Amino acid sequence: MFPTSPFQHGFQKVDSGGTWSVWAPRAQNAELVLIDHARREIVPMTAHPHGWFQCQMGEVKQGQQYFYRLNQDRELPDPASRWQPKGVFGPSAVCCSGEFTWTDNEWRGSPFRELVIYELHIGTLTPEGTFAAAITRLDDLKELGINCIELMPVSQFSGSRNWGYDGVFPCAVQNTYGSPADLQRFVDTCHAKGISVLLDVVFNHLGPEGNYFSQFGPYFTEKYRTPWGPAWNYDGPESDHVRSYVLDAVRYWLHEFHLDGLRLDAVHGIYDFNAIHILSEIQQVANEEIATARRHIHMVAESDLNDVRLIDQPECGGYGLVAQWSDDFHHSVHALLTGENHGYYADFGCPQQLVKAIRQAFVYDGCHSPCRKRRHGAPTGGHSGDRFVVSIQNHDQVGNRAIGDRLGQQLNPDQLRLAAALMLLSGNVPLLFMGEEYGERAPFPFFCSFADKQLIEAVRKGRRAEFADFNWPDSIPDPQAEATMQSAVLSWDWSKESWQSELRYWYQDLIRARRLLKPLHDHLLIDARWYSPDQLAPLPKEVREDRLYKQGDDSDPAESPREGVLELTRSCRLTNEWLRAVFNFSVRPALIPEASESLPGVELFPLISSMSRRYGGSRPDVSQRAGESSHAIRALRAYEVLVFTTGESQKSWHQQRA
Repeated sequence: MFPTSPFQHGFQKVDSGGTWSVWAPRAQNAELVLIDHARREIVPMTAHPHGWFQCQMGEVKQGQQYFYRLNQDRELPDPASRWQPKGVFGPSAVCCSGEFTWTDNEWRGSPFRELVIYELHIGTLTPEGTFAAAITRLDDLKELGINCIELMPVSQFSGSRNWGYDGVFPCAVQNTYGSPADLQRFVDTCHAKGISVLLDVVFNHLGPEGNYFSQFGPYFTEKYRTPWGPAWNYDGPESDHVRSYVLDAVRYWLHEFHLDGLRLDAVHGIYDFNAIHILSEIQQVANEEIATARRHIHMVAESDLNDVRLIDQPECGGYGLVAQWSDDFHHSVHALLTGENHGYYADFGCPQQLVKAIRQAFVYDGCHSPCRKRRHGAPTGGHSGDRFVVSIQNHDQVGNRAIGDRLGQQLNPDQLRLAAALMLLSGNVPLLFMGEEYGERAPFPFFCSFADKQLIEAVRKGRRAEFADFNWPDSIPDPQAEATMQSAVLSWDWSKESWQSELRYWYQDLIRARRLLKPLHDHLLIDARWYSPDQLAPLPKEVREDRLYKQGDDSDPAESPREGVLELTRSCRLTNEWLRAVFNFSVRPALIPEASESLPGVELFPLISSMSRRYGGSRPDVSQRAGESSHAIRALRAYEVLVFTTGESQKSWHQQRA
């Protein structure tokens, strides 16, 4: 199935020596330049068919620096470099990643449906911005209940600061984050703590600075253009060797770093009209590693096409990936709670769209998109919810905002708890963006550290132009300024009895519920209903006069089309256990609606309320009222979430908390 190339790309260790192989069909000859301080040794490379050059050496040390010199001209780093200790303009270095001593021999990972993913950026996770410093935060994530980390790209980029998507060496670990061994140590430590690690990789474009690939060969094509520059040459002349390069990179990350999977960035920017798509071949590489290592490996695609061919099986014409991101869930929640309606949010804001996102993942499944002015997407084809990753914040939806402001700058803590519950009680695989669990206030704006002055100014102008219609270009942070990156460093502050610590308890308990409650393990039987205010019974006098419900209801504005109550029901077919969650999308109290027909007359008991004192509210802890019928609680406070379960689930909850 794979494209055939005579050699693997880059340096391959053989005993105490090694072999360098480079695909450079645009060169008449090639030389290896070995660097030892000021001394340079020139080693001729042997030409092979199809533009390959190769040389061997009997003794090669870890860290040996080198360039390639093509046509006896400029010295260039290796396109398949595994290590750029002096940055994108410096020499490549030999990295013997197989020499790391792993301790995770018994590690098998987790099924994808069980993951709670935490997306993080190494450079801003800690003040140090290194893999070593990130290890010191793993216990906090473990305590929260996180069992999977998704690293934003760590491929070598220009300078010391970048949000990650301008990498130019797909296999080289960013030198300012640490060495390849430091990344291996990070993964090994995660596995020791029961945490899987996914890596975000970019196979649709390369960054603009330090990219010398075109001097070697047709790695890119002008036949297609991505929003970020030329597209990879996956289907043009000589593309077999480009495909083999990318597949080598996939093998390298999975095998040498024991990663539990890859998140494939913006696959809608991958253009491939071969009969066998490059994504199918990437999945096949993962399948080979699964068979060899006997562990779970997950290949996840990000796409804005709403196309389930990504996750359909090959026999059905699909690419066979494990899962894909679904932005429709995020957009539905965001537009409904914030009221934003610019850009792609113009397509969202209707409560029924959130209902559809919960039930079917895609809101736009072949229907007309006003923003695109055409039909968009296709039906999900019966795929279960655990094939879709959803979020209420992620690097794109924060970093691509003009000032990188987070959801906590737009919503109050009550609304944040409601949004978190929508995500963590959904039938999808949830993804948290670093810091959201305690309402981190640090922004995550776009930032970079390029060297070329013209490029720097072009980026600045591009950012201002992108947001010119939103009346805030003067406040857009300078992406090149070090202060912009420093502003994004997490505070890790959830001091006791603060609203941040209460929000974190809420996330912690919801994640615990995903682990404990069997209705949340079944990703097929999921229903959602929306009740507008005119479908709800009026509040009786005793509720209107109850101080519990008056608190927080500080105004009586006109009802909004976005106000109402959402009912979410889930069940476990094997045990006949049920869960019902009701969400009040209103600034005023609302009666809990009668259970819909999706609940077959089972008796439900209160389990958890977002307005309990543990989370910053004034409602007594409903989870302590074991055996009390759900009918004892009649109304919802403003933006309250109440969860009810059948007796067995409530019993499991109490036993675990005890």
